Order: sequence, then C-alpha cells, then structure tokens
Amino acid sequence: MKHGMTIAMVLFLASASAYAQQTPVRMTFSGNAGAGPIDLKQPNASTNEENLDGNGTLGSFSFRLIKASAVAPQPSNTCAGLFFLNTAGGGIFRFQDGSLMYVSLTGGGDCIDFVHMMATCTLTFKINGGTGRFKAASGVLTLTETAVPVLADASQTPVFFSETGGFTGTISGLSSDEDSQDARQ
Repeated sequence: MKHGMTIAMVLFLASASAYAQQTPVRMTFSGNAGAGPIDLKQPNASTNEENLDGNGTLGSFSFRLIKASAVAPQPSNTCAGLFFLNTAGGGIFRFQDGSLMYVSLTGGGDCIDFVHMMATCTLTFKINGGTGRFKAASGVLTLTETAVPVLADASQTPVFFSETGGFTGTISGLSSDEDSQDARQ
C-alpha cells in the first residue's frame, strides 16, 4: 500500500511539473503576403509566403511562413464568403536574441470577404523545436489575421496583401536565457 502511494505521488508531481512548464503565448504582428518563390508542389494548390514582424510573450520576432492554399473554394460552416483550405506549410520565427523556432502548419484556411475586400485567416501550427532557447520547445500556436489587398495584377486579381493579427497558444520546453546564450557561442 505504501509503495502504491509513493508511485501515485511521483506520477502526480511529474504531471504537475510538466503542466507548470507550459507558457501561455500571446504575440501581435503586422507584415505582408503574396506569391512566394518556393513551390510546395501540392496538388490543386498555390504556394504563398508571409513575412511578419511583431512582439509579445516571447519577445520581438520576425516570422516567415510558406504555405500551400487550395485553388478552389471549400465548404465551410464558419465562413460567409469563400473558404480556401491551407493544405501544407511551415515557418520559422526569428527572435531578437537570435533563437529560431520552427513550426509546421497543421490546419486552417482563409475566408475571403468580397463585400469588405478582406480576408480573415486562422491557421494552427505545431511547434517543432528550434535553436537557442527553443531547442526543445513544443506546443501549439494559432494565428488569426486580417489580410487586405494592396496591389493587383493587370487582370485586377489581388497579388500583394497587408497582414495584421496575432498568435495565441502554449509552449513548453523553453530553455533559460543562459542556455540560449551558451547555444549561440
């Protein structure tokens, strides 16, 4: 009986410790988006690139995202306009201390509102480690943004967009600042 209580207590403390290491994340950003030079070669999709800068829980950052978006609209219960599913992608955050954080796109899409000439985009990312303080990082981030066209091609199709929004989620496995500095040296 005493042995069982000891095991239960160890498991409880281990799970409490893991939970305590999760850090809530809130970051805001602005930037731009358009067709990118990298082709993800996804069937029935076009590749887009976003370049964002911002600040928040983890410090100042830049973020480059490469994603494939379906070329045909998909059914959606939450989008009043046309919904374009994002089928693949990933990105790299670069923070002011030089640390990098890698993410992969796990879901989401873009809701185009032709009445207001804007899009609302919601994307979900899995954190896959990185360098410096993010070497062992894991977690989930959700991007919510508003995109507004600022440039159209000769056929009046929007090709370049302003982007504003934020990231929310949780991250665990962060290294201390000293660990981050050691990794860069």
